[in-house]
Amino acid sequence: MILVRIRAALVLCCSVLVAGWSQNVLAATLCVSPSGSHGCYTTIGAAVAHASAMDVINVWPGTYKEDVVIGMPLSLIGAGAGASIIDATGLANGIFVDGFDNAGLSHVTIAGFTVKNANWEGVLVVSASDVTIRDNKITNNTKATAAFTGAPMGCPGQPAFELDETGDCGGGLHLIGVWDSTVSGNSITKNDDGILVSDESAASHDILILNNTVIDNPGECGIVMASHPPVGAIGSKHHGVFHITIDGNDVENNGVAVGGAGVGMFSDGNGQGRASQNVITHNKLVGNGLGGVALHSHVGPNFGLPADDMNGNVISGNYIAKNLADGDDTATGGTVGININSGGGGTPIHGTIISGNVITDEDIDIAFNTPAWVNIHLNDLRGGKVGVANVCTLDDPSCKGGIIASENYWGCPKGPGSHGCSTTSGPNVVFTPWLSKSATDDDHDHD
Repeated sequence: MILVRIRAALVLCCSVLVAGWSQNVLAATLCVSPSGSHGCYTTIGAAVAHASAMDVINVWPGTYKEDVVIGMPLSLIGAGAGASIIDATGLANGIFVDGFDNAGLSHVTIAGFTVKNANWEGVLVVSASDVTIRDNKITNNTKATAAFTGAPMGCPGQPAFELDETGDCGGGLHLIGVWDSTVSGNSITKNDDGILVSDESAASHDILILNNTVIDNPGECGIVMASHPPVGAIGSKHHGVFHITIDGNDVENNGVAVGGAGVGMFSDGNGQGRASQNVITHNKLVGNGLGGVALHSHVGPNFGLPADDMNGNVISGNYIAKNLADGDDTATGGTVGININSGGGGTPIHGTIISGNVITDEDIDIAFNTPAWVNIHLNDLRGGKVGVANVCTLDDPSCKGGIIASENYWGCPKGPGSHGCSTTSGPNVVFTPWLSKSATDDDHDHD
């Protein structure tokens, strides 16, 4: 009996090896060049149309005026962002990874391109997993004219799976209903949003956003996790954006024209949203329009509505400086580094961890407005003005929430309110004991 089992296991193992070997043998490498030389296709779209699952398409240097649609597992590899250029002037997108119309789409890599001049997104990925977007330059997209209207759809002609886009038409890179994926080493500039992660078609979760340069995207946020309504069900509970890690990115001068954060976590108010259990760590967040990090909920019990789930987010180890003020129902009353704000809806925001950040050159280093207690520790609050503010009085004079702000460094050894130190503002801020020296040992020049 034991011998039979061993033989069966060996047969199964050999079958798996043969299957894997066969897949590798069947995968092909195709090429694209503007001249069509060496047996290459002249357009990327033609190569994709002739490819099979798991093929590699190498794109030679040149400019390709296309909207490339990918609906199968493959790798699309350019010769480098300065060499292989997708110019989508007058077209919807530069590259569209379409899992909405190709259920189960997975295993797609896009690397080594400049993608520019699309009407909407430079790169759009919908309902797909195991997608890698790396080492690209995504620039000068979102060319279509848009205006803030308050409607759930903002850009005429956009597909039904893009909701809550009023005021912008997508941005540089937009991930909708994407999971188990990586965005790394890209330069993203002069779009509306830099990187937008949302949830209209499915939950977006378990995504790594690493070591990107996201600079000068004036119309919206640098990197944003936004919970939007499900396709065809505006007002319903949202799928959610969660388990996103944003690490090691340079995020500067975004959202300055309209108002957008360096990194944002938002729920739109068209139903119960979720932007929870995300990690924002080791980023440089400088000169952005709604603060370095902004978390906004706009619905909740104050309006007789279910609370959003904006819980369990981590903001740690970031350098934050010279950002602008938040406004409207999430107002801070001054320029702000981090703003955790329930807005008028009064959603309690629980379990936020804010630790090890260096914050300087702000009117308010960290602002809160939520009917819950929040813990912040081991931060360097170097702004020299308000280190921690409970701004709940702007919306609710009863101020049901509070802040445990012990074990922070307030810019000088003597603690909050001392000469040269940052101070506190608003009720229910506990700041003792404090640190007499920096918790971060941050000696780097960030300017």
